[in-house]
Amino acid sequence: MSETVSTPRVVIDDEEIFAAHVGGKLSVELKAPLDTQRALSIAYTPGVAQVSRAIAADHTLAARYTWSNRLVAVISDGTAVLGLGDIGPAASLPVMEGKSALFKTFGGLDSIPIVLDTKDPDEIVETIIRLRPTFGAVNLEDISAPRCFEIERRLIEALDCPVMHDDQHGTAIVVLAALIGATKVLDRDMHSLKVVMSGAGAAGVACTNILLAAGITDITVLDSQGILHTGRDDMNSVKAEMATRTNPRGLTGGIAEALNGADVFMGVSAGLVPEELIATMTPGGIVFAMSNPDPEIHPDAARKHAAIVATGRSDFPNQINNVLAFPGVFRGALDAGARRITEKMKVAAAEAIFSVVGDDLAADHIVPSPLDPRVGPAVAAAVAAASEA
Repeated sequence: MSETVSTPRVVIDDEEIFAAHVGGKLSVELKAPLDTQRALSIAYTPGVAQVSRAIAADHTLAARYTWSNRLVAVISDGTAVLGLGDIGPAASLPVMEGKSALFKTFGGLDSIPIVLDTKDPDEIVETIIRLRPTFGAVNLEDISAPRCFEIERRLIEALDCPVMHDDQHGTAIVVLAALIGATKVLDRDMHSLKVVMSGAGAAGVACTNILLAAGITDITVLDSQGILHTGRDDMNSVKAEMATRTNPRGLTGGIAEALNGADVFMGVSAGLVPEELIATMTPGGIVFAMSNPDPEIHPDAARKHAAIVATGRSDFPNQINNVLAFPGVFRGALDAGARRITEKMKVAAAEAIFSVVGDDLAADHIVPSPLDPRVGPAVAAAVAAASEA
């Protein structure tokens, strides 16, 4: 096992950041120039009318003669943006533009950022359904829990195209990939791990679900009030249901009780965890402190007690970053013509991410870099294969 070394932090001043965002980060480019009368007549009137008539007669032709079947709608209401919280649709638009830039760079997919000026789940669902002829997949983004669960479920039921809330499932996919890598480094059986999940919001619920699907049975989930267990009467319906499928040892209390003797800590809650509690975990454990910009525990402190440490930040080793997952997941789903993104496809994506690490696997390299050009194609191929299996 190689020694973990902190990656130098990239320092960027405010002037450079704001300059890069002037006018937004996206533009629309033509596939062919409109520099002659003939080209104009083909691309627009009168030529375009022939294509429109053909699609009116056979709606399936839209997939061939428009970009709709390959276009991803990146949609948010701005209620749970990064670590900023409910900042509204206008302030969330730079993030959605960034998401679209990542889709193009790492998945080769065109996408449109859409921010909605409503928090009402009925209005959000109805709006997206009405927009369906425009796009071929929906990436929900930065929608607060528990509303995000209902919105995603209803859209999956209503639409005949892939829908995924990336804050949930993109995070979960990369977490599973990282855990596979960590257990390989430590030569441990992933299925026997005692896992603590700090956070029962969108990411925490999805991470728990994918770990359960991967065969891990001992998962203890916490929210701001403590461990989820069936004896609590202060939980929403999502947490209450989660309590029936987790915490097999019947633990009660808070983070101290959960971490005592645990093998893995996963933080997606922005709540700080004292170093002395990490010290009560099983020696040689695993810590994924994923809150941004401030991890639940500083990586340097966590490494005193854990063999593997990962964060969501790019200036430390083992960055758990959604960009490892979502471009390839959507690309694979669209390549396969899938109508749904299933748990099987998500697990396949996680395994594909891990596979890219290959011989470079080490304590400070349990997942590939988000900039590794091999990741997107590997994930897309695995997702497409899982869809068709």
